[in-house]
Amino acid sequence: MAKEETQGITVKKSSDISEWYTQVIQKAELAEYTDVSGCIIYRPRSYAIWEKIVEFFDKEIKKLGVQNSYFPLLIPEKLLKKEAAHVAGFAPEVAWVTQGGDTVLSERLAVRPTSETIMYDAYSKWVRSYRDLPLKLNQWCSVVRWEFKHAVPFLRGREFLWQEGHTAFATRKAAEEEVRDILRLYKRVYEELLAVPVIEGIKTEDEKFAGGDYTTSIETIVPSGKALQAATSHHLGQNFAKSFNIEFLNEAGEKEFAHQNSWGITTRSIGTMILMHGDDKGVVIPPKVSPLQVVIVPIMFDDTKAKVIAEAKRLGDDLRKHNVSIFVDERDNYTPGWKFNEWELKGVCLRVEIGPKDIDKNQVVVVRRDTGKKEFVKISDLSKFVPSELDRMQQDLLLKAKQFLADNIVDVKSWDELVQVIEKKKVARANFLPTKEFADKLKTDAGAKCLNMPFDNQKQGFCILTGKVTNHVGLFGRTY
Repeated sequence: MAKEETQGITVKKSSDISEWYTQVIQKAELAEYTDVSGCIIYRPRSYAIWEKIVEFFDKEIKKLGVQNSYFPLLIPEKLLKKEAAHVAGFAPEVAWVTQGGDTVLSERLAVRPTSETIMYDAYSKWVRSYRDLPLKLNQWCSVVRWEFKHAVPFLRGREFLWQEGHTAFATRKAAEEEVRDILRLYKRVYEELLAVPVIEGIKTEDEKFAGGDYTTSIETIVPSGKALQAATSHHLGQNFAKSFNIEFLNEAGEKEFAHQNSWGITTRSIGTMILMHGDDKGVVIPPKVSPLQVVIVPIMFDDTKAKVIAEAKRLGDDLRKHNVSIFVDERDNYTPGWKFNEWELKGVCLRVEIGPKDIDKNQVVVVRRDTGKKEFVKISDLSKFVPSELDRMQQDLLLKAKQFLADNIVDVKSWDELVQVIEKKKVARANFLPTKEFADKLKTDAGAKCLNMPFDNQKQGFCILTGKVTNHVGLFGRTY
């Protein structure tokens, strides 16, 4: 008999998205909780999604001349304190190691919240001349941030996986060009792989990365009504270079400080994808990142079982030649209906059903996970139909999500209207003056913040709080 715990979501996404999400990530075998709050197990199915992101992004940054490296997990306190603004921004989130075995350490060691300080200490030893630049390093690792907010698996945790790129240039112009190049790559990860549309923009001063000159980000909105910061690309200017003495001799033989960037994308991307596309049956995973794209379910009877399984395996072998990931579910201790529900719950893109009558008719039934649409496909056409249908599903998921994003951003002309829009679990867009006073009132009145100021939507208008003329347009909403 089927195992009860692996079947069925018991709440609707529209009625209780928090409980829905908790059930989906566990029942779809994406994550498991541990005894340490905010630290989850990435089960093979979610880690496979992360591997697809890693594969794509790693290939693209190497085209830009970035090299992978690895720096220590433990950072001496004296290094973390070298950049005052930076440490002030991260101080509440740092986990400290104070004892090794029975020995109390002479200096506290921070468990990596981010690696600027330990990496830039090394950069100061390696950079001497303009010929040593640009220096472009990245590392794939985990970080620990001892968040005190409510932990949400993938979206907000104390330990998460990410990449962190740290680059140094001889000129500000070259550094700033990279900031946008990387942000565009992050947009491609979300839109091309995860089918999640995002908005590129720049953060306000109070929302920027601690110690940096400015922060650019991609932002999106999910069906919970909350916004998510999807990835960030920071221009650090010369702030860290001055703190860590990253100096070089330029072509004229004069000393200069390097211009630096840092940038990162995290496993938050997986949670964003789950929230955006999932439905009452479970998770929906876009084909380009799906651990399993097609499941073939043989409809088995005693007298035709061997024949049907053999044909199902033959079809699977044929589809694998077209770079499609396949599983033939020949388990005979589960009913076909139970298998259908299980693979829908786990988000397999296409289900192919084949029984003895189908073989006689030279056809199979193909069911798409996102729409539930069923099609009868000739067996001889299947190897062409499946890759094409996977491409259509990928495109359709993005188009649907883009429409959702457009429907949930509302232009507002007054403060009261802004608060009302946010109360309705949407994102408001308006002209504003990006001051601390504005940010404080936004948090007090609406429990919200400025997501970013979109690059493609800056125009002159009147601040909805002060009525003063401003060229800034912001997106405002509640966030995870």
